[in-house]
Amino acid sequence: MWDGEHAKSLELLTEARALAEKNRWHKQLFLANNNIGANYYSMLLYGEALNYYLEGYTIAVKELEPTDEMIVLNNIAILYSKEKDYTKAEQYFKRAYDIARENNDNIKRGLYAMNLGNLANETHNIDKAREYILESYEYLKPDAQLFMLAQIGLAENDLLRGNAKQAREKAEKLYKSARNLNFNETGISILFIIAKSYLAEGNYAMAVKSALKILAVKPNAETKKSAFELLAEAHAKNGEYNAALAYKDSVVSTLEQLEEIKNKTLLKSNEVKFGIQEYKSQLEINREKSAAERKLFYYIIAVIIAIVAIIVLILRNISAKHKQKKLIAERNERVIALELEKEKNENLLLENQIKEKETTALLEQERLKGEIEARNRKLSAKALYLSGRNQLIEEVVASLSAVPELSKNPELSNHLNTLKNHLKADDEWESFITHFEEVNQGMLNRLKILHPALTANDIRFVSYVYMNLSTKEIAAMFNITAEACRKRKERIAAKMELPESVSLYDYLSAL
Repeated sequence: MWDGEHAKSLELLTEARALAEKNRWHKQLFLANNNIGANYYSMLLYGEALNYYLEGYTIAVKELEPTDEMIVLNNIAILYSKEKDYTKAEQYFKRAYDIARENNDNIKRGLYAMNLGNLANETHNIDKAREYILESYEYLKPDAQLFMLAQIGLAENDLLRGNAKQAREKAEKLYKSARNLNFNETGISILFIIAKSYLAEGNYAMAVKSALKILAVKPNAETKKSAFELLAEAHAKNGEYNAALAYKDSVVSTLEQLEEIKNKTLLKSNEVKFGIQEYKSQLEINREKSAAERKLFYYIIAVIIAIVAIIVLILRNISAKHKQKKLIAERNERVIALELEKEKNENLLLENQIKEKETTALLEQERLKGEIEARNRKLSAKALYLSGRNQLIEEVVASLSAVPELSKNPELSNHLNTLKNHLKADDEWESFITHFEEVNQGMLNRLKILHPALTANDIRFVSYVYMNLSTKEIAAMFNITAEACRKRKERIAAKMELPESVSLYDYLSAL
């Protein structure tokens, strides 16, 4: 698993899980489920990971000690924090923390207190975050690496409080004193705090320098995206708009890479599932084959015994022909039984082949579904990129238009007009509609037939809702407030005469 060979890891863990279930080894069954979940977490398949963590949690509660329970609770909480479900993440972190406190496990208590503090930082509950992180200090001091993580959390809290200089000085000191910058991406976390602090202080050159250090360590795609966003913001605030646009493009490119990685991971996961299913099917076939071979062996022994009996009877009484015929008849019956058994085995083999074909068809269906979802995500990314680009161009145009010397310089005026022309989105919308129809064939035509009262702008708004974009993202693309966006959504739902109990997104998904 740690070497990234998830297919092999899942195969071995599945075999271990089967052995543990057979022998009712609860501890081993818990460990197998927990590590299968860890594999899927590493593969970014959080839904699959959660299923196995929950199964492990059930075993821990029923059969094992509270210390096992708190381990899987912490894993579940980390999953929910990755999915941005902070309410559930806090709930599970708190349960793990309470168990550690009740069992006087100080290291675990400090670790879970630190996790609660980092979660509170992420949700900008800075006072609560500071309280948890300072509590973790007491328990994590014996472990240098975990104590380093707690100090990073406190520096992040200083930055959120607006103490940028204090946060940066702490982070720089931690960066110099850290023994292992690779542990839990310690170095990257510190560099982000330094870069954000410089950005808050208005020192854009140093912010860019720190962000480039993050990229230099060749981080994963998610970290690269955050670094590119930081660089784009720093260059934009420094008036370097070409560089800002270039890094915005890098953000979009990285998002596409992330989608590609997730799609490959999903395909790999399905291949692993199929391999495990084949492994189970092969085990079943081998069991059936062994049973058939045993039966055949018994039949052969029976036939041999019958032949021996016939020979003995023939030697004893050659004149008893009717007995001889009877024995021959019995032998023929056994031969027929063997042929029937053979035919039965062939039928079983045929059934297994049919099941394999059905499994292949299901995998193909899942692949096509994943491909449609991936294309819709790319359309969403492109729409968000166009919106962000237009917003940035508008800011540039507004900034340049305020310069009095601009009207005196024909060349600069021409460049400004060129930028304004880039704001025209009609062709881009037509291109977007073309791609949307290719991915979701017949969707818009069916919508127009069912709801002819919808305008072109209503159709555009509905398309973004169908792609599951947030109210904030849709508002940005229409250049309106989030409140106006919500009201417009309500008006369109009323125009479509949807019941209050049915959401617009659910209705569109059903189409």
